[in-house]
Amino acid sequence: MQYAVGAPLPPPRGPLHTQGAGMSMNWTPHPGQPHPPGAPHAPAVPPPPPAPPVPAAPGQGGWPAPAPHQAPPAAPHPNQPAAPHPSSPSPHSGDITGHIQLPPGALVPVPSNATPDAAHAAVAVLLIGPAGAGKTSVARHWADTRRVPTAHISLDDVREWVRAGFADPQSGWNDNSEAQYRLARRTCGFAARNFLANGISCILDDAVFPDRPVVGLGGWKRHVGPGLLPIVLLPGLEVVLERNARRTGNRRLSDEEVARIHGRMAGWYGSGLPIIDNSQHDVATTVRALDEVVARGLASPPSW
Repeated sequence: MQYAVGAPLPPPRGPLHTQGAGMSMNWTPHPGQPHPPGAPHAPAVPPPPPAPPVPAAPGQGGWPAPAPHQAPPAAPHPNQPAAPHPSSPSPHSGDITGHIQLPPGALVPVPSNATPDAAHAAVAVLLIGPAGAGKTSVARHWADTRRVPTAHISLDDVREWVRAGFADPQSGWNDNSEAQYRLARRTCGFAARNFLANGISCILDDAVFPDRPVVGLGGWKRHVGPGLLPIVLLPGLEVVLERNARRTGNRRLSDEEVARIHGRMAGWYGSGLPIIDNSQHDVATTVRALDEVVARGLASPPSW
């Protein structure tokens, strides 16, 4: 420790007392300091008058440095990331999903600058068809084999997230089953928009009817956006009956119900939507046909 020449030394912090031959120091506290545990209490000794200030470099010789608010801000290191702006959201904020900030109370916007390229663009496809058409198998295979990130969203899977109190449509279509359907469709639509906003394509599958407003295209268009490409998968009745017979659980319908749904799906003919008859196609062949339809839909979007 060095001091300026001619400057008086700083006052001692407290008197030193010797005790026996050990030369131990008894600590005398400054005013306001706590007494050390286990040490004998000694009467407070008033501090001597302070010495006159001597100019010195900040922080040298034990003299106090300038107050923090007087110190100039230090320049950041070139490799150190800049501190976030106070108005920037925290990366752990609940209003952030992935790297897209979710606007409060609104859906995630769909990017409008996507290149119309079926192999690389972020696209949302709605695969429509009756029970037994192979929608889930085709949608899953299409999502698995694309060269760009693609998600598969099944409305039936989302509906079955409800465990206790699940409204099974096979037990009858009522207000409860309709409310759960609407909730599942809105959830799927939000997920699809969020995937698209992060550059991930998605394919959704649902048994959408052409003559039923509740289970129709209007809700999907409202929740996903106008860029959604609806495509109908409609094999023959004998094929859907055979495929439905291999199902288990609440996914399997009666033959009468399958025939009724298939008959109503015939209303998509003449609607302007692309229809793939996969009666004689396996899953891989149907996926190739789906790729061709998606490419045409991106080049010339259907009006619906």
